[in-house]
Amino acid sequence: MLDAINSVVNAINGVVWGWPMIILLFGTHIFLTIRTGFIQRYTISKGIKLSVTRDPDAEGEVSNFGALTTALAATIGTGNIVGVGTAIYLGGPGAVLWCWLTGVFGIATKYAESYIAVKYRVKTADGRMQGGAMYALERGLNMKWLGMLFAIFAAFASFGIGCATQVNSIAEVAKTNFNIPPIAVGIVVAVLTAVVIFGGIKSIAKVCEKLVPFMAIFYVLGCIVILCMNYDFIIPALGTIIKLAFTPGAAAGGLVGTGIMMAIRFGVARGLFSNESGLGSAPIAAAAAQTRNPVRQALVSSTGTFWDTVVVCLMTGLVLVTTIMKNPTINMDTVENGGQLTSAAFSQIPVIGPIILTLGIMSFAYSTVLGWAYYGERCVEYFAGSKALVPYRVLYVIVAGIAPVIALDLVWLIADTLNALMAIPNLVAVLLLSNQMVKDTKKYLQDLDAVDTTPIPVIKD
Repeated sequence: MLDAINSVVNAINGVVWGWPMIILLFGTHIFLTIRTGFIQRYTISKGIKLSVTRDPDAEGEVSNFGALTTALAATIGTGNIVGVGTAIYLGGPGAVLWCWLTGVFGIATKYAESYIAVKYRVKTADGRMQGGAMYALERGLNMKWLGMLFAIFAAFASFGIGCATQVNSIAEVAKTNFNIPPIAVGIVVAVLTAVVIFGGIKSIAKVCEKLVPFMAIFYVLGCIVILCMNYDFIIPALGTIIKLAFTPGAAAGGLVGTGIMMAIRFGVARGLFSNESGLGSAPIAAAAAQTRNPVRQALVSSTGTFWDTVVVCLMTGLVLVTTIMKNPTINMDTVENGGQLTSAAFSQIPVIGPIILTLGIMSFAYSTVLGWAYYGERCVEYFAGSKALVPYRVLYVIVAGIAPVIALDLVWLIADTLNALMAIPNLVAVLLLSNQMVKDTKKYLQDLDAVDTTPIPVIKD
């Protein structure tokens, strides 16, 4: 029975994460880049500055930086480290370029989905902000049934892709490097998670504001140190990445490029998985931000994709390719998966390499657990009401506790499938509401300090 279920889920997963989904997501990225007049230039010039500029007089629960770091907590995960290794293993070094391009164009989609999350957000009677694709579908397009589907997909996905698989990664790393029993890791993570998530978005954002910058800076500095050690291979690595993104061939260190189709498939797929642009998850956090108008917060949120893929994933890719090219002892023929490739590459760097990899995976995975807990509870509240919040949090903590000692293959597959299904209603909302988005973008880019005076509806449970 279990094998039959696994086969069915695997078949569905192959469809929802196949070429049609990749083309739909990447096509949306390009379409919205054009429609917004290449909003990426404002993300870099204005969004980064706005992300550290408080807007305390505006309506919202947390600062725009708190909302951004909560979203980044969920987005910057093991996919930024192991996922890039998987892309290189399956698609060759050229996959790094396509992963990076996915991030560049994905900034526009992250901007658009964050815009509609703030534009159509609502407020509960006790002052909490609620928003995301479900509210945009309901209020902007009168398609509540599709909003319900999005919320259900996201809520169930949170237990797998946001919690179980992440805690399992922490436990595996802790056991391999420190010989800590998996069950002990599960208990510690469960307790730490409970302490944070039972405090709501303000508690989660407070932790993420401190954890995310620390873990990102630590990891990036580590990558810079490694790249300095491999400085003489940076230019050759860039040349190899660009060349093998379009043509099959081999490079130093046993790296092999299998051609443009494989490089695109795995590079784009890993890029989409890493930055989540188009899936509709990060905008749920954006909706809680204190912001004067939706364009202002959308610019802040779009910087998340920039940091996640354009910076972190690119640096990881360069670290892996330069290290493999520099160290002929890394035998690509003996590598069985992306995780092994990443471990082999980082282990070539004395002392610092394994430490960076270990702490990077553990901190990135735990932050994802916190971020997805918020996404899940907002979606649960949408379709089941606030009475379901405590049961959801309790179940989430239980899943975190038992994750290290259960088989996760089927859990991962189901969660990954639900993650892809989230994208469909989210993209419907983003594309059908793009005219309003373009109109407001033109309006507020002229004056980002302008206040949107549209009343935020107050809803009853």
